[in-house]
Amino acid sequence: MSPDLLMGAGFAVQLHVLAAISAIVLGPVALLRRSRDRWHRVAGRLWVLAMALTAMSSFWIHGYRLLWGFSPIHLLSVLVLVSLVTGVRGIRSGQRADHAATMRALYVWGIGVPGLFTLLPGRLMSEVLFPAAPLAGFLGVAGALGLTAVALYRRGPERA
Repeated sequence: MSPDLLMGAGFAVQLHVLAAISAIVLGPVALLRRSRDRWHRVAGRLWVLAMALTAMSSFWIHGYRLLWGFSPIHLLSVLVLVSLVTGVRGIRSGQRADHAATMRALYVWGIGVPGLFTLLPGRLMSEVLFPAAPLAGFLGVAGALGLTAVALYRRGPERA
């Protein structure tokens, strides 16, 4: 591991990485605990905050400037923010199944898939985490993401 590369990155990148790692860690706690469980609620609230910070901080990261300084990944950030609002509204209005489905999808499609792309060989996080074997690291994470997605989706609808 080579954290010096990350320490040399700008504040927005560091905040983005910290928030994303927090969301990666908190997600399974929130998603796999029983609904209405105290730890589910605490982890869920912190996870929503981490996801919002991850999405918002991305607007200050401009690696690929395609359209007015933004790239297609920024559209995902907008989608994540909208989905977070949708998921929170869902639970507040008593639609537990919709809430659970939205949050599971956000974990896989809002963290997992973009996270996987950040680990492609040649990208900053690949160089930070897997400097000696970037392809092996990428494939390992892809496998873990696949297993996590299967576990989350096999769980089925949320049980009250």
